[in-house]
Order: sequence, then structure tokens, then C-alpha cells
Amino acid sequence: MFNTGVQRPPAASSREPRRVRVHDCRGENKEVTGTFLETSGLNFNDFLRILHREFSVPSHERFVLATTDRTVLDFDKFEELQDGSTLYLLQQEDQALPMAMEERIMFIPHYDTLIQSGMYEYYASEGQNSLPYALAELIDNALSATAKNTGMRTIELKLLFDESHGKPALIVSDNGCGMNSKQLNNWAVYRLSKFTRENSTFVRQEGYVRPDPVPRSLNSDISYFGVGGKQAVFYIGDSTRMISKPVGSPDVHELVLSKEDFERKERNKEDIYSGIIRNRKPGDSSHVENDDERFLHALIAEEPGKESFTAVVITGILPEHVTFLKHDFKAWTRELALDWCTWPVKGAKVPQECYSRFSGVMFTDDRFKVSTNKLTFMDLELKLKNKDTIFTRIVNGQEKRSNIQREFMEWLKNCHEKLDKQVKFLGFRKSIERMDVPTKKMKNPWATFSSIEWDGKIYKTGQLVKSQKTQPILHGTVVQFLLYGDHAEDVFAAGGQVEVSLEPKALYDNTKIIPISKIDRTVTDESIEKNIENVLAKLPDMLKVDWPDGKPWTENGVFAAGTPLGALKIEILNKKGESISRMPTVGQGTVRKLSVKLTLVKHGPKKNEEILAFVAQHSAKWGIWFKKIDNLTNPGEYTLFLNTLLNESNATVFGGRELPSYKLKFTMKEGSGESFVMGSVSSTLHVGVPFDIPLQLKDRYGNSAMPLRNLQPLLKSSDMDLSYEAVDISGNKFTIKGVKARGKVLNYQQSKTYDLKVILPGLKKNTQTIKISLLPGNPHVLHVKTEDDPIIVENGNPARFNIEIHDEAGNITAHPKQIVHSQVQGLPLATIDCSSTGAGQLVTKPLNLKIIRGEPQKLKVQFWMPSQSSIASVVRELKVMPSTRVSLIELYSRDVENLVLKNNEKIEWPAGGSLENLFYKLYDETGREVPLTAEIVSMIKVNWKGDVNLEDLVQGKLPNVQVPTKVQEEPFYQVSYHDQSVSISFTVVPCPDEPKRLKATLLQNTLKLGEMLSGNINLQLLDQYDNATKTLTSNCVKHMTVEAEGLDKSAVAFIWQESNSSVEVTGIRFQCGTIGIREMFFTYLSYAESVIVKVTAGDPAQLKLVSGPKQPLQVLNDHSIPTPFIIQLSDKLGNPSPYQRVVVDIKSSPPALKVTTTVTSEPANPEGKAFFTVHRVSGPKGCYQLEFNGSFNNKPISGPSVNITVLPDPNKPVSLSVDYDTTAKFPAGGTFPVFSVTVVSDEGSLMTSLNPAAASMLLWEGGPSGETPPQTATELKCSKPMENERKDCFYFRDKEIPKRAGKHTIQFSLRVDKTKLLFSKQIIINVVANQPVKLRPDSQPQPPVLSCCKDIANRTLVKNMTLRIVDSYGNPAGQDLEGNVVVSIMSSSDDSNKNLPLFEGKINRIPISFVEGKVRITRLAIMENSPGEDGGAYTLLFKPEVSMVPTPLAPFELPFHFYNDELTQQKMSELLKKKNKLTTDVAVLEDFFTDFSKLLHLLREQYLTASAKEDDLRNVLIKRNVKIAQPVSIPDIDRLRNEKTAEADGILKMLRRVCSIHDNFRGQQDVLGMVGHLAYVQDDAAARVISWHIKGDMDCVITKTTEAARGIYDITGGRQQVMALNSVYVQPLNRPLPHIRNGHKLFDPPGNPVYARELLIYPHDKESCDIVFKNILRDTILIDDLDSANNYRRAVVQRKTHCPTILTREGDRISSMGKFGGAQNKAPPINTLQVFGAPPPQHYHTLKEEIDLLSQYQTALQKKERTEKEHDDHSEYMKSPELLKKKKDMEEKNKQLEEIGRQITLKSIRPVKRGMENAGEPSGIITKRAK
Repeated sequence: MFNTGVQRPPAASSREPRRVRVHDCRGENKEVTGTFLETSGLNFNDFLRILHREFSVPSHERFVLATTDRTVLDFDKFEELQDGSTLYLLQQEDQALPMAMEERIMFIPHYDTLIQSGMYEYYASEGQNSLPYALAELIDNALSATAKNTGMRTIELKLLFDESHGKPALIVSDNGCGMNSKQLNNWAVYRLSKFTRENSTFVRQEGYVRPDPVPRSLNSDISYFGVGGKQAVFYIGDSTRMISKPVGSPDVHELVLSKEDFERKERNKEDIYSGIIRNRKPGDSSHVENDDERFLHALIAEEPGKESFTAVVITGILPEHVTFLKHDFKAWTRELALDWCTWPVKGAKVPQECYSRFSGVMFTDDRFKVSTNKLTFMDLELKLKNKDTIFTRIVNGQEKRSNIQREFMEWLKNCHEKLDKQVKFLGFRKSIERMDVPTKKMKNPWATFSSIEWDGKIYKTGQLVKSQKTQPILHGTVVQFLLYGDHAEDVFAAGGQVEVSLEPKALYDNTKIIPISKIDRTVTDESIEKNIENVLAKLPDMLKVDWPDGKPWTENGVFAAGTPLGALKIEILNKKGESISRMPTVGQGTVRKLSVKLTLVKHGPKKNEEILAFVAQHSAKWGIWFKKIDNLTNPGEYTLFLNTLLNESNATVFGGRELPSYKLKFTMKEGSGESFVMGSVSSTLHVGVPFDIPLQLKDRYGNSAMPLRNLQPLLKSSDMDLSYEAVDISGNKFTIKGVKARGKVLNYQQSKTYDLKVILPGLKKNTQTIKISLLPGNPHVLHVKTEDDPIIVENGNPARFNIEIHDEAGNITAHPKQIVHSQVQGLPLATIDCSSTGAGQLVTKPLNLKIIRGEPQKLKVQFWMPSQSSIASVVRELKVMPSTRVSLIELYSRDVENLVLKNNEKIEWPAGGSLENLFYKLYDETGREVPLTAEIVSMIKVNWKGDVNLEDLVQGKLPNVQVPTKVQEEPFYQVSYHDQSVSISFTVVPCPDEPKRLKATLLQNTLKLGEMLSGNINLQLLDQYDNATKTLTSNCVKHMTVEAEGLDKSAVAFIWQESNSSVEVTGIRFQCGTIGIREMFFTYLSYAESVIVKVTAGDPAQLKLVSGPKQPLQVLNDHSIPTPFIIQLSDKLGNPSPYQRVVVDIKSSPPALKVTTTVTSEPANPEGKAFFTVHRVSGPKGCYQLEFNGSFNNKPISGPSVNITVLPDPNKPVSLSVDYDTTAKFPAGGTFPVFSVTVVSDEGSLMTSLNPAAASMLLWEGGPSGETPPQTATELKCSKPMENERKDCFYFRDKEIPKRAGKHTIQFSLRVDKTKLLFSKQIIINVVANQPVKLRPDSQPQPPVLSCCKDIANRTLVKNMTLRIVDSYGNPAGQDLEGNVVVSIMSSSDDSNKNLPLFEGKINRIPISFVEGKVRITRLAIMENSPGEDGGAYTLLFKPEVSMVPTPLAPFELPFHFYNDELTQQKMSELLKKKNKLTTDVAVLEDFFTDFSKLLHLLREQYLTASAKEDDLRNVLIKRNVKIAQPVSIPDIDRLRNEKTAEADGILKMLRRVCSIHDNFRGQQDVLGMVGHLAYVQDDAAARVISWHIKGDMDCVITKTTEAARGIYDITGGRQQVMALNSVYVQPLNRPLPHIRNGHKLFDPPGNPVYARELLIYPHDKESCDIVFKNILRDTILIDDLDSANNYRRAVVQRKTHCPTILTREGDRISSMGKFGGAQNKAPPINTLQVFGAPPPQHYHTLKEEIDLLSQYQTALQKKERTEKEHDDHSEYMKSPELLKKKKDMEEKNKQLEEIGRQITLKSIRPVKRGMENAGEPSGIITKRAK
């Protein structure tokens, strides 16, 4: 498959014009059209690039480019493409085409040559009809196409002459090898012989090879001349459609050649030398639109599932051909039989049938010259007719001359005598034992079959046959065919019998067995059926029933009870209408007389009852007669049955057929009514409640009779009124509906008894009487008993009423839910329950009415029953008289004249004042004043004071009322008497007092700078209680002013508010000043007021970056920006604007930069700030901008932008590159070539710092699996690199190739982190078979057990077995090898191979040729009566004989046992099968226990190893004084490790010296970092002076390569100094200090001199850092002080030695020239320098080591505990009942094996050798004869 390209050096390309047509078939269900592409001058890579552009193929998409015969293109095949080729662009090689594709082809010569060639050739054959020869040509082609079929060869000739399926057509189809599009094109070319044609698009395909001879005249060799097929089809018709599918191709190729199409092209001056091959998927007939060819739909529908095929469809068949094919079928099928294949009239030695069954066409190989159409065999035919011709045949390997005519006759005679079977028995059922055979020997076995084939005719079970030469002649249907002998499948035989069921069965009812030869083969089914029908016509067919009395009863008639039935006269008639009294006889058979049985059945709802049964015999005088039946008095449904009986057996069935019968259905109904009976009526009835009286009329026999129409009953009773509503008649039921009784009863609990008489006029018995009891009826009237009208009640008392409920007769009645409701005006509802007694007294609540002026009041009282809506309600009048109780309170004031308070009155009074001297009076309902007494006033209450002076109340005086100070309050006051039953209330409304001050009210006290105050300020004058007065007037606005800092007075206005007598102040705005609190002063006359407002910032107008990362900002790709960006909202004046409705967005420019933040849009917080933290920046290398923008009220707010430089991350792997030998082959089980995998970083460089353990090679069987490998993929780890290999590669070497041949896929992966995996592209490899080593069957056969009996099934060694040449792993490996497999038999013991069994044909070895590396053995058997040792063990040896293999191939051996008798063979076969089964089971169990033991041992070893590892690490920790609690536990170790980790983290957080230089480039590929960060210095003094000394180099970036250095230089525009180590040279040896020479001191050095670089501590990459500082510091020396430095220098120089620069711990420097002093040679204070950092203390490193040891110890302890648990669990499982049961099972099976072995040994110790003298002719050879 391809993606973006194929890596191969371009080759020289041809410049000849070449256009190809490409169909894009990648998508499904879409229209595909071809696109022509010019490819001249292009190589394969150029063409692929054009494909990508033309068809918009993504670079990552895989595809296949193939020709129409599905050859996948590569560089070489692309170069061989011809002009005009058609290509498919597919997703995969075996993809089905989405629709039918057209491929243009060219063929020659002129179409006339094609379509007329058949006429020229076949009409040239004078004197014979040539049509059979044309068909023979097509069949010959099909024979050749199927010559290499390993299975069944199918060739079909179909004649389609049913015009409902289309016009006549002829189809020749086969399941042969098929043709691809190129071969189909070749077929269309006239005279393109097989010796010159190309069978593929590419010429390197194998050319013509002569096929091996095929026996039995099927050795046709196709396309000798390249004309026969075309001549044949155009002789038969004028159009042919070739449909073919080659082996291994998913496509069907279809070509149509038509005379009409050729002529049309010539008329239209089109290219007649071109045509179209339609390539499509199997089963697709969508292109067939011609109605004349609709039969093609069914033909094409058969294609799916076929591996290969070819169909030649010929249409336009000439009418004379159609007639000949229809009517002369036998003639043309035998047209090619040779003369000596016909039956001679005289001198025939065999029956004519032998010749009739022999037909066919003889073909020869190409040693004989034949004509182009195979019509004649020139030399052969002449030689056959020449009597002097001598023919030579091969007999047992020797040539023998003979006369062909005589040899043929002898051969045919031998076949007839020994092998010829005239009848073929088909459809074996089972073997049976026949008890009808006289001799015991012939009773068993008889094989039964369902059909036979005899003389070309099929006889099946159920078919009608007639016997011949039997007495009598039999007619019947076939039951089964019988053949004596032990048969288990279809077989030919000359004898046999047939079991026939005699017809008609109604007469015979038995079967007969006759020889098959007795079947009359000349009779037709029509004559047999006619004979059977004639016999059937004599049998009883029907009963004729006569009614002598002349009153016949009709079917389903209805008759009154007592009506007589009959008499009846019966006749039995046959089909001819003849009256018979006996069955017809067969020959001299027994006479069977007939009689008739009469049965009368009455049908009931549950069962039927037989009430009469008579049998009448035939009388010569009367015939068959039944007397009259007159006892049918019961109504119901009846059936009269008349059945014909056989006298002897009373059977109604004869020969499986019902004898004639007669059936009459009728119904007996009741008679007229003469009396009646009354149904049940309840003995207890209620007055006025209707009830029904059911009546039943009876006829004379007591049957229920139908009531008479217009029958009016009469009801009579004394002391009781009776009536009824209607009479209901339903069927035979009569009901008096709605009967009502009315009369007086004693009471509602005691009933009264009456007599009720019912009279039905017109009946013989017309009167019936019953007794009934009468109770009160349903409620009818509500009765209220009163003496006065109206009813008088004093106010304040309840009213009482007596209630009764009457029925319609005036009786008090009691019923459920008799609840009476009463409603008095102004009172709640009153109820009484009268359900139990029907009466009661109803009492209301006390009446409390307000009586005015002492006048009585009248009320209406209503009574009703809610549950009885039909009972009318009752209304009574109630008169309420006034009482003497208090009913009115009057309030008045003595201070205010005429002030009398009314109830609920409102009184205005000054706020804060007091209402005094209030008095009250009481009045009763008559209007008289009630004197005030202590008892009465004790019931007076006021709500404004709790403790009231009783003396004042007796005097009629009330407490003073205090008025509230706030006008908003309106208090409620009340005076009440006797629990508020009588009361009076009033409300006091406070009024404002005189104005005291000015008040300013602000609705909004916050104001934005520059904006108008949205809410106005209200000014009012208030009284002393802050109540608003209404003393302001409209002129007051002229005297009002306002003052404030920064107040814009130009818009201030004072507006009079008439509605509330106040002033509104508008236009308040502050234009300048600071943000904060402002005070405004308002004045009016002598009044003044001030208010406070808060001035805030204005609307957001701009965004400011108030905090962020340091600039310039450089970020590695896919890294974060740790410092957040803080954006502040500001107004136009720059004031921070805390406005939360503003949303701030962050985006990158250009969009190629992908910025990942927590949010991309952030609302401002209450302070007006937005925070953005960038978690990742992803994008190509380059400069970008981060832009911050906001929006307020849908208006944009501009913001800052930050420049950012994205640098590629050298430590980020982005892809895997795989290199290997692409030309290598992959033999199964071999070793893969070395795969080198390089990891490409983000900046494009190769990464070297990755852990090899993270790289894996994934391998799985099959094709690609999406982007990632499947779960079942095998993971292989990286190999260790060798000394001479690159360090930037992962090597996978010595990896084993899978042992199974086929398509496999490889993919490499790299684990980047815990969650991320990086995958390479998937590599598809084809694993091929390894060297052939042996012969192996497809499936292992069971060792056979044979006997030398006649049954070939017991002599069969192997059946349907395929052997293949395979490699050591079982892969087919010999497809291109030629040779044979020699099959032989050898003894399994050490005895000599004498007396060995022989194969059929008395041969001891059979060679079988390999076909594509395999042989197919249909059946291999020993001969009948074969020699061999009885009970002997032999081996069937299949030895391959193949040349050109490096080592001989191992043979396949199959052991077998041989026995003389069949019974022993069957027993031994069963024993061996059982032994093989037990052996397999025992082997599985032994392997199972062996694996379990090995696993236990492995788990033990793992535990011991883990335990030893745990002991070692624990001892190391103890030595380091790391205390571990005992017993050891994982949580304790984890806790200790966490403690030490926390301690180490705390040390790192402690204050220590650090390098303050920002290292922006550290971590990039090939970058070490800045000099100041490469080393630590422990001593502060040394760090100060050394850092100062090289301060110019402290910020230099050190890289490993010049390329990396140049990259930093380019990114920074040359501003950053860099140094590449690959351009630095330093001396490899360390030079000693100057005072040391040859290992000895020249003098005692003062000041402790040391090389400055030796004081540096390198945390990483020590080797590279050593080079860096050797290059920077060189030999600079550090000494304690300046004096010691000068002395040291002087001593060195005096000894003629160069002294390098010297630094002192005090900060001085002496140059190598000796110069010191001055500011340039004195280090400044350390806090002013950028210095080296200090290393962590030694305790930190100790802690890190201990943490690492604890982690290792924790892992080791976990592994120890896990392995111990696994070992213990496995040990326990091995003792489990399940495994003990398996062990016991294995022991039992071993015992059974021993017993079977003993039995086999005993049966084998009886050797009996059979020699060649006992051998007979082979009995199992299936003789094939031409048909």
C-alpha cells in the first residue's frame, strides 16, 4: 500500500506517449468515472504525486493502485504499463468494486472475420449437421478450463427456450480457472494462439506450458489455434456474452461481442476494433436492461460464493438451430460417437443396452493434426477406418499390438460380465431383515432405497407402476426398492425387488413385493390411473334415502315435540349409480356383504347422547328398511346417521377409505303452552318498590312453551293496591315487570302478610297464588311537625323542630343515609340522622341577631335531604323577638362639642398629641340605656390600655388616647363589651407639626466620574418628628442653592413637585477630581442640609497589562508560561474600573499558534482584573503575539499585546523514523533484519537522551489496525546498542520472524510519559514459508484398522486426504516444486518387509504427482484378499521425491493394523479409537501436571530470589543507620520514605546561594545551558571571585554542536553569546600546579594554591562541563590572600616557569602578566554579582540515596510478598479437590490404557499370513465410463 510516496531512486522513464485511465474506487456507494492521466516521461513517484493532486488523496491515507486483473503496481510494473491501460485506485487490494467499471480493449481482425468465421468453417462440413461440433468445441474449452480443478469439475449446458424469460439463449458454463480481463481480451482476438498470447497485463507472467495428460478422454488442450471458440459461438448465434471470474480475484469480467453492435459501429463510422470489458463485483446485474436478456439476472445471481467460473452466453440463435436442439436431442447428443461405438446388428456379444449407455467424443493430444474447429480428426479418422491399421496399447508397462475393433468388443464384453450394472440404486435408507423370504440365508441383509435409475429412467417412491408377466396384473405405487447384500450407499446392480402398494387401496389395502424386472416400462401413468379409476367406480359410493310415507324431513328442519320420524328405505349405490348389497370381489376372493346402521344422536351443551341405534340387513324383497320413530318428545338438536357396514366386522372403513354414509340434522322444538308456573319472588317486599314476577309456560310434555302474544295477566289481593308497568316476553320466558304494592304497615320494623293472586286468561290452568310480606317503602316525603306558624324564638336562644320521613303510603320509613339538613339565616348548618328510626328532633345554634329599634325579625328555615334529591325541601318561618342584653356602645367627647364617634370612624389629630375626656354609654336591643354597674363595666375592655380604672368606667369615662408622632402610623382603637360581642372602633390619623429642618433624600449615592446622577435628589421640610410638611411652595426653588467640590453646576436644576410639595434636584455631575467621597451642601432660607456621594471610575475604556512574565518572552513549543497575565480594566482617565460585566479574551496572532489556557474568555473580578495562565503554547517556530481584548455593551475595548517567541522543544519527540532493509525477505521462524528507530524532536533533530526501555516493537498477524496496534499485538523490547552503532538510534536486532506465513504488521512505539505513546507508521510485511522440510497432511488422520474383506470401506487406508510440502512450522512451502509422492507399505516391526499388504491392482507402490506442492488422495485402499499378517502392524509411508531441495524432505508415516477377518478388524478399530482417545487425554493431563509442577518450581525460585534481594537491601539500610520497624510492613516503609522526602524537600527550600541569571535555553536539544548554571561552588569567597573573574562568560550559552549554537544566534538576532563544544579543543591531560614538577614540589607553596576549576561542582554532564571550564578558566589558580599570591608567583617565575592568573579568596587578581591592583583587579561585593549557586548540603544527597534505597527495598518487599502469596496459592491449588480429581482421572485412564494394550496384544498374537495366492481382483475400483 502507498501513502505519500514510495522511497526508491528514480529510474529512466520512457518518453513514448502513454495515457492511462484511473477509476477512484475508494469511496462506497458513489458514482465512479474514469480520469485519463498522461504518464509519458513519468516514473512511479511522479505518477503518485499526480494521483494525490488529481484525486485529493490526503498524505496520510493509504491506498492501492492496481490493474483490472488486480495486479498491484510497483516501480517495475508501472514501467511496463501500456498506453490506454485502466487502473483502479482502491483502499485495499481485495476491495470490492463500488459499481461496474468499463475497460476499453482492442481486438482484430475486422468483425466480419469473427462473425462469419463460424459459418465458413462449419458450413464447410458437407453432409452433416455441424451444430453438435460447435457445442463440442465449447465443451472442449470448458474441459480444459477445469483440467486443474482439485475438486469437482462442473460443466453445464443450458438451453433457455422459455420466452417468458427472454429470447432463446444457450449457455455453456464451467467452474474452471476463469479468465482475467487480459485473457478475456485475448479470447476476443482472432487467431491468437495459446503459444503466443500474453495472459497478464505484464509480460513476465509464465507462458504456455503443456498440461499433463488427463485420463478418461478429458485431456483437451484449449486454444490451439485461437479460433475455435469464436467460430462456434458465431455459428450458433449472432451475439455472445463472455462472463468470467478468475481464481483469487474479487472481480467478474464481462465482454459482449455482437454482430448488431459491429454493424452499428460501422454505420456510424465508429472504431470497430475497440470494445468494452465490464468489470464488476459478483452478483451485480444492474447493467442488464434489455428485456430480451432478463434470464441473465438469475444467472448472475448465482455468482456470489463461487471461487472461479466462466459462462458463455449465446443469443440470437438461428431458428433452425432452435428447432434442431428442441426436437432432435438424442440425435445431436450422440452425433460424435465413432462408428465402432454403435451396436452391430449381427454378431453382438453384449446387449444393445451396453452400447446405449456408451457415448461421447474422443479427443487426442496435439500429436494428431486437427482442423481449427475440431470437426474432423484428419489422420486419426482415416486410420480408424483402415482395416490394416495396427494399434499399440500399453499393458502392464509393455507395448502390445492389437486390433482396435476387436479390443473394444472384448473390453465391452468384460465390462458387461464383470462390472456392468443395469440398475442404479439411489437414496439408501437402511438395511432390514425380511421375514417373508422362505430361506433363512436370504432374510438378511436387505438394503432399502428410495429410487432407482434404469435405462435412463428414474423410478421413485410413490410413483405409479404396473407389473408384467404376473397373475393377476398388479397396479400400485412404489413403497421402496430392495437389494440383497450389505450396501450403505448408491450402488449399481443387475437384480433387486420392488415393494408395491396395490391400488386402489380401498379394495386391496396391502402390499406386494415383485422383482424389478417385472415392472412394465412401456406403460404410461395415464393408463395405470385409468385402470385404477375403473376399479374404484365399482366400490360403494353413496346411500340413497327414500321416505315411503311421503313426508321427508329436510336438512336442518324444525319439528314439534312428538312428531314421528320415518319410515326409511335405504339403497347402497356405486359411482355408476348401480344398487349393490356386497363389495365387489377380486378373483375368487371372499364375498363381503353390506348392511346399514341407523344411529340417532341428541346434542347437548357438554356431550352428545346416543338415544337410538339399529342395524338393517339387506332383504331381497324389501331391500334395507327402518320403521317409524315416534318417541321424539324432548326439544333439542338431533342428528340421524346412516353408515354402511361390512357384515363380518361391522367396519365402516375398507382399504383406508370410508364406506358411504348419510347424515341428517334436525331440531325438535316445544309444543303450545297449556299451563304455567311462577318463578321465585322475594317473600319480603317494600311499599312502592317495584318487583318482577317471572312466569314459565309449559306444553303438554312439560316442556317450556312459547308465551302467547297479547296475553294480559291479572293481579289481585285484599287490603292492598297492586299495579304493574308492562309484560316482557323473551324467548319462552314471560315476566310481569314493575309490580308495585301499596298499603299500611304496623311500623318500620314489623311487616304485614298479604295473598297475591296471578291470573293468565286463556290457559287451561290459569291461576297461581303466592304470599308476600310488606314493609315501609322508600323515603317519599319530608314532614316537619310544628304547633305554631310562624315559630317564635327569643333572640339568643336555639330553635327546635320535630322531623319525620314518610313513604308514599304515609308510613314512617327508616333507610340508610336519611340525614336531614336545616339552614337558618345567619346560623351554621344543622343536621339530624333519621336513618335508624325515620324521625328525630333538630336543634339549631342560639340565634344572635342584631335587632334595630326593638323590632322582631322574621327568618326563613329550610329543611332538605341531600341524599334524596327526589324528595322536596320544606320551608318554615321563624320569628325572633328582641332581648334585654347590651347591644350597642356609644362614644363621645366632653371637650369637643357635638363630638360623637361612629363605628370605624377616622379622626385627624396632631402628631404627638393626646385625645382626652372620652365617655361611653350602653343600650339594649329595645334601645333603652343600660345602667352602668360594677358587674357590667367589668366586661368593658379597651385595646389601647391594659389596666383600666373601674371607678372611671362606672362613671362612663374611658382612658386618654396618645396620638403617634409619625404621620405614617394610623393606630386602631376599640371598645368592646362581653368578649367583643358588642364593640365600637375608631382610627386616629396623625397630622404633621410645624417645619423644623430641611431634608435631602438620594436614591443613588454612587456616581461614575463624568456621568449624570441617574436618580434625582428630593428636598423636603420636616417637623420635629421628621414628618414631611407641605409648607414649601413653587416659589421656593428661587431660594435654593447647592455646593460641592468638582460639581458641574451648569446642568443643576431645582424642580417643584406639586404632588408631594417637595423639590427635585437634577443634573448632578462631577467632571474632575479624585475618585472617592464628595459632600454636597443644600440651602433654603435659614434651612441647610448636606449629603454624601461616592464618585467611582468611569466606564471601562481600555485594558492594561499590570503583571505578567518577563520580556522578551520566549517559550518552548508545548510548554507553559508559569507567570500569569493580569489584565486591569481602566476608564478613559486611567482609573481602575471594577466592572464585572466586561469579558476579557485572549487569542494568538497569527492563529497558527495554539494557546491552551484554563479559559479563553475571563470575566473581570470585583477589582476589574482578569487572570490568564497559559498552560501550553503549541505552534511552529516563530514570533507571535498574544492579544488581550474586551467588550463592554457590545463595544470592543482594545487591550495590550505581548510578543512571544516560540522555540522548538528539542526534548519533545514528535515522530519515529524506521530504517531497515526493505528488500529483505521474511521467512517464517527466521530472524528479522535489524530495525533502527530514530526519534525526531520538535526541532527536527535526532534525540539521544531517551530511555531505550521506553521503545518497543509491536508485531501482530494481519493487516493494519487503524492508527494504533490491536490489544493482541506482541511487544518486543529494544536491543542493547553495539560499540560501533550510532547512539541516536534504538536497535531491534535478532527478533524472531513469526512462524505462521502470511500478512503481518509491525509498528514501533515510544512511551513519552505515563499516558502518552508515540507510534510509528505501520509496516506491512509478508512472511513467507521457510525451506521445505517435510510432508504433512492438512488434518491428521486416525490410524486405520483394515481387513481384507470385500467391503471397500473396511479396506480403505485414507480417504479425501491432502498432503502438502511444508516448512518446519507447517507453512505450505512447495508450490513451485515438482516431483512425486511415492506411497508404499512397510512393516512397523523389525521383521523383513515380506508378505506386505498390497494396494488395489496388486501393486506395492503408487506414485502421485505434486500439483502446486500438494497431492490430493481421494481414496487409497488395499486390495481384496490382500496378503498380510493377521494382527500385524504396518506403516503407510508417503515418501516425497522432489529435486532441487537442499535436504531431502521427511516423509509422512501413518501406522495401521491389518486383520484377516472383518469382525476382528471392527473390534480392533474400536479398541484403537478408544486407545487414541485415552492417549490424547492422558497426554493432555500429563502436560497439565508437568506445567503445574514447573510453575510451582518457578514460583519457588522467584520467591527465593526476591527474598534474597530483600535481605541484601535491608542489610544495606541497617548499615546506613536507617531504622526500619519490625516486623517490616509496606505502610511503615512508605511512611519512612515520605518523611525523608519531606526532609529533603525542606532542605531544598532552605535559603542558599543561587545563580540569578535567567537560563532561557536550558533543556533544548544539544544545549547544556548558561555557564552560571553549569556548576556549583561551595565556598562563598571562591564563588565571588571566580564568578567575577569570568563575569563576561557567565551568561554564555554552551551547546554541544555548532548547529545548535547557530540556532540560538539566529533566534536572538545575534544578541546572545554562544559557544559550541565541538569547536573547542582542550588538552586531554591535567597539568599539575606550577610548583610541582615531575611529581615533586619545587617549593612549599603559600596560601593553599588550587586550580580554580577544581572548586566547581558539576550537577550534570560532568565530562562536557569539564571541557567548558577548562576552556574558560584554563589554569587560573585560587590562593588565600594577596601576599601569598605574590610570593607564589615570584617563586614560580624565579624557577623559569610560566605562572597563570591567580585569584585570591579576598577578591584580588594577579594577571598572568603579574599585574594587580586597581578597581579592575578587585572583585565587588557578592551581592552585586551574578554568582554561581551553592550546592545542596551533603545531608541532602545522603537523604536522596536513602530515599532511593527505601524505594528499592519497598519494591523488593512487595515482590517478595507477592511471589510468596503466588507460591502458596499455587501449592494450595495443587492440593485442591479439583486437581486431586484430575489426578485420579489420569490414573483411571492409564489403567484403561494398560487394559486396552493387553487386549490388543492378545488379539495380535495369532499371526496368520496370507500370500499372493489368496489375492483376488480389486473390488473397490470405481470404473468410470463415458456417458
